[in-house]
Amino acid sequence: MRKLIVTFLAFTFTFTLLAQQKKACCKKEATANKHGWSTKGNFAFNVGQGGSRNWAAGAQRFSLMGDVTLNYQVNKNWRKNIWENNLDLAYGLVNTSKLGFRKIDDKIDLTSMFRHSISKNNVVGIGAWFNMRSQFNDGYDYTATGKNRISGLMAPGYLTLGPGFEIRPKWFSMFVSPVASRMIVFTNEPYSFNYQGGVKPDGSNETPLSWFYNVDPERKVRFELGTLVSTKFGCDVAKNVAYRSRVDVFSNYVDDPQNIDVFWNNYFELKVNNWLSANYSFDLVYDDDVKMFGPTKNKAATQLRSQLGVGFVAKFK
Repeated sequence: MRKLIVTFLAFTFTFTLLAQQKKACCKKEATANKHGWSTKGNFAFNVGQGGSRNWAAGAQRFSLMGDVTLNYQVNKNWRKNIWENNLDLAYGLVNTSKLGFRKIDDKIDLTSMFRHSISKNNVVGIGAWFNMRSQFNDGYDYTATGKNRISGLMAPGYLTLGPGFEIRPKWFSMFVSPVASRMIVFTNEPYSFNYQGGVKPDGSNETPLSWFYNVDPERKVRFELGTLVSTKFGCDVAKNVAYRSRVDVFSNYVDDPQNIDVFWNNYFELKVNNWLSANYSFDLVYDDDVKMFGPTKNKAATQLRSQLGVGFVAKFK
């Protein structure tokens, strides 16, 4: 938890510095059509390759990495209403001559928000916020003997919905819901065991995978009620350098409200030309329900993921 706080403060400081330049870096909104709808998207394909032969320092004979990301936004403005929808998808694999194929990225993230303005300058509004997060296919832990499945499509899946109010100056937006509901869904059958019937090869019983996400394997769903704060920020921090960030903070009223769950996504794009760019993503997650870390695999921990890539990019509306 200490590492989480330090990292959070560091990024907050960076966020504050960027905010000082808000007048110079705010992006222009996409132009809406006659029905009030506006769309924009960004597709990127990154690839990397390496190899060696008779290399004394030691290296894989062959490695190939590929990663695909898609960000697509569909928004509608009419009268004093705004309906915003954002879809983030990512999937990446690396193939090495010794280890074979392994996943390096896997994300499904859909956010939808409706707001009705209650101020003359459209800064304050009331409405509702919805988010769904999961992944495309199974994830594995390779640190143990063999490989152990630790996640999958909607295993877990996170569904969050809450009414609240939004504050929207020109350079960022913040949605606050004091009574947001969150469901953690675990769909794997039967009871998300890795071994047939939950019996390990040594004859001992296996702990259902859903328990590591604090989900009862028979119920398959965990319901939480708490406070949600979601903040978005995006701007051009320099010429041909774009940055966008979203941080969701959730506190469960019922179970350990002091242990705050954090989902933080950061994305930098360095544009080379119209079809080539370099990008860097950094994700930070702390979920007190995910207890699969530590020496005995029974503790929550701050999860970090970063990725740097160069590849082809296509922007569309």
